[in-house]
Amino acid sequence: MNVHPRVFVVDDDRAVRESLSLLLEQEDIDVETYDCAETFLSACQAAPHSCAIVDIRMPKMDGMQLQAELTRRGVLLPVIFLTAHGDIPLSVRAIKQGAIDFLTKPVSGTKLLESVRTALRESDRLNRDAATNLSAAQCIASLTEREREVMRLAVEGLTNKEIARHLGISHRTVEIHRARLMRKMKADSLIDLVRIASAGTPRDQSEINT
Repeated sequence: MNVHPRVFVVDDDRAVRESLSLLLEQEDIDVETYDCAETFLSACQAAPHSCAIVDIRMPKMDGMQLQAELTRRGVLLPVIFLTAHGDIPLSVRAIKQGAIDFLTKPVSGTKLLESVRTALRESDRLNRDAATNLSAAQCIASLTEREREVMRLAVEGLTNKEIARHLGISHRTVEIHRARLMRKMKADSLIDLVRIASAGTPRDQSEINT
C-alpha cells in the first residue's frame, strides 16, 4: 500500500510556512505547519514516508534542540534545516547529528524539493530497518535461555562440538537447540542467523543473554 508523503514545516515565520506549504502541496505532498518547536513536539507522531523542514533560529527551543529531542524520543523523522542564519560550523554540526540537508534562505524550489525527496527516501529506509529490527527482536525474545546461549556461540563462529564443550552439554543436545533456534529465528543458514541476530540485538551484546 502506498503511503502519501507528508512534510512537517516548523518555522516561526508565517510567510515561510505559507510559501513552503504552497510549493509542497503543488507536488501532491501533505503539509502540516507549526510556528514553534514546542507545538510541533506536542502534536507530532511518527509517520512513514515523512520528514520535517525546520528553521534553526526559533524562540525558546531552536531547530538543533528540536532535532536532538526527536532523536531522544526515538522519532524516525528525517530533518531538513532551512535558515537565514546558517554558517559552515553550524551546518556541519547539524549534518553530523543526522540532518538530511542544511539549506540557506532563499532556496530554490527545485533544490528544496530535491532535499524533500531525499528525506522521504530516508524515512522509508528508517521505517524498513525499524520493522526488521522489531521482527528480529521478537524472534530473539521467543528463544529459551539455552537457545540464546547456543545462538550467541554459533554467531561467534563456534562449531556444534565446540559449543557442546563450552556449555558442558552433549553434541546431540546442541544440535536440537540449534535446529529449534534456527526455526524460531526464521534463519535458513548461519549467515541468515548472524544477520537477524545482529538486527534484533541491542548495541550492548551482553544483553542477548538477558
